[in-house]
Amino acid sequence: MAAAGVLCRRGLKVELFEARRRLGGRAGSFRDPQTGRWVDNCQHLAMGCCTNLADFFRRTGVADCFAGHRRLHFFGPDGARHDFSATRGLPAPLHLLPGLMRLGYLTFRQRLSIVRAMGRLARLSLAEDAITEDGDRQTIGRWLRENGQSDGAIERFWSVVLVSALGETLDRVSLGAARKVFVDGFLASTRAYQLIVPRLPLAEIFDRRVGAWLGEHGVRVHLGVRIKRIDGSERRIDGFLSADGQRRDFDHLIVAVPWGQVRSILSRAVLAALPGLCGAEEIEAAPITAVHLWFDRPITSLPHAILVGRLGQWIFNHEPHRYQVVISASHKLTDRDREEVVAQVVGELGEIWPAARQADLLRHRVVTEPRAVFSVRPGVERLRPGQQTPIPNLVLAGDWTATGWPATMEGAVRSGYLAAEAVLKAAGKPDRVLVDDLPPSWLARWLL
Repeated sequence: MAAAGVLCRRGLKVELFEARRRLGGRAGSFRDPQTGRWVDNCQHLAMGCCTNLADFFRRTGVADCFAGHRRLHFFGPDGARHDFSATRGLPAPLHLLPGLMRLGYLTFRQRLSIVRAMGRLARLSLAEDAITEDGDRQTIGRWLRENGQSDGAIERFWSVVLVSALGETLDRVSLGAARKVFVDGFLASTRAYQLIVPRLPLAEIFDRRVGAWLGEHGVRVHLGVRIKRIDGSERRIDGFLSADGQRRDFDHLIVAVPWGQVRSILSRAVLAALPGLCGAEEIEAAPITAVHLWFDRPITSLPHAILVGRLGQWIFNHEPHRYQVVISASHKLTDRDREEVVAQVVGELGEIWPAARQADLLRHRVVTEPRAVFSVRPGVERLRPGQQTPIPNLVLAGDWTATGWPATMEGAVRSGYLAAEAVLKAAGKPDRVLVDDLPPSWLARWLL
């Protein structure tokens, strides 16, 4: 969608084929059978540092569908609330230091050690990211322990931030990915940490509103069309065959399918010309679980909260008395009974909010996306292909391609913008589409 939104405004005729019945891919919703309302499969978030995503929202006229939040609400293991926000007037990265020091569920010693480790992480050269003495690539979990972080600091701070941001456990997350979260998302700019939350269901935003915008700007959108095979040679893509037997030919083709499926739809001749795709099937996935809860009364008025030291990691407040609890990197839930998971999550909410103990749980739904994100394990960057392929008129897109970002909506949009740049160059209309990152503060430039 991001690529189509750019190319249709550059004078190219664009057709978009989607295998599903709705646009949006993994950013989708289901229809609640009892109320008829759209409910997002899992909560999607963005941050102030997501400059290309913000550009896409403005470009397609859906910026009003999102709300920015400058204050985050942490609930410690004892159930006490600790609000976190930037201090106005302080330049990055000092703007978040007072907020961090106010997280009272951490000991004073833990807070000091976290500040020191964050400084070391920010100044770390990615060339060092590196390689450890035994030749293995470094994980953030290992690096934190080697840099004096206690189990309590790791569990109550580092895991809280990184598992939610990257969708993976710290023993699997690469040092480089973790560093990017903290530098780009927290330390470089005072605006970067702000939370961006959808006001409307994702189906309403991406399928109805963005879909309508694309149609109004000349993009022909085909829903429910599955690609069976893409044909061509090392010089050129001839076209593709859809599952309904129709053959379609185009001057340029952008393939934006999940990493585990891309090789299966390419003909042998095309695959032979794309050695860079050999590693795509080695990219591992990480699951995310959402527990949807409908109560008979409100349990909190907060729009969202971060739950520390619990199975549930985030809670989001939706329309009348519906709450969504998100569990990222939910590998260990695979074999657990769903009723047991719901009971534990509801019990945890009751430890924080008395109203949750008094409320009746009317119904619930547990949604797990086994391949929610690609796992940012050490070495994954070498498996991520660029958008431009050796075949001039074949371009790749998807958050799993080489964007420099983890599996996020920002990464998806960046891939689409880079794919659009490749098509424009091949079409003789070179243009820069990618939006610059937020400019770092003067102090961040000096310190980081």
